[in-house]
Amino acid sequence: MTDSPQRPEAGCGAAITDADGRLLLIQRLREPEAGSWGLPGGKIDFGERSEDTARREIEEELGIVIELTRLACIAETIDRGDGRHWVAPVYEARIVSGEPRIMEPEKHGGWGWFALDRMPQHLTSAAIAWLDTTAKGAWRQAGNGGL
Repeated sequence: MTDSPQRPEAGCGAAITDADGRLLLIQRLREPEAGSWGLPGGKIDFGERSEDTARREIEEELGIVIELTRLACIAETIDRGDGRHWVAPVYEARIVSGEPRIMEPEKHGGWGWFALDRMPQHLTSAAIAWLDTTAKGAWRQAGNGGL
């Protein structure tokens, strides 16, 4: 343990799946993990519940309203290009209204639905944490992406 004044920060995200079991991913343009494909979500504001943050951030990022169905896992991102440490609950969710579209083009390069056996290269640590928890590593055996 260190006496560093730095502390982990809190974020959250959601693994949104469709009726075919495909996962919605967005491409990050900013650090941490710039260029990688990951789950939508964002930084938790002080006093805001993580569930509320996930719904708010995803509506801001993709213009959709989601329903959270369960807490799936906790992801950690430690120095993936920005020197910071993030801890993030990851929820499973479904879209209840709207069609995904990029609302913040300065932050995201695109979005798409991906079958679990056809993940893109360069996934964020949160996406990998969810895939490892949900697919029990089977997604890796299909020769899918990674860090």
